[in-house]
Amino acid sequence: MIRPLLLCALFILPASAFASSFAGTSAGASSAGSSASSGSTSGDDKVLLAARDDAAAFVASDGQLRSARLEAALRQLRERDAAAVRADDLALARRLLAL
Repeated sequence: MIRPLLLCALFILPASAFASSFAGTSAGASSAGSSASSGSTSGDDKVLLAARDDAAAFVASDGQLRSARLEAALRQLRERDAAAVRADDLALARRLLAL
């Protein structure tokens, strides 16, 4: 009678230890992810930085390859800077690459 109980205890203890260690690692990962995403970079800057690869493709293709991220970044640059309103898309894409 005692022997089956000991066997059950041996199987249950490692499972609970695994569950608690998994909870600890997943909690750590989510807090690390949220702290990494809550840096001092504003949402506007994130849009611009996310569009850098698209800006590189746009410049390399001499304006042929466009994307939604690039369009959002160009729109944002024009909203921020009056001189950017008069600049063409290639010049603004090059400006994105310089960030």
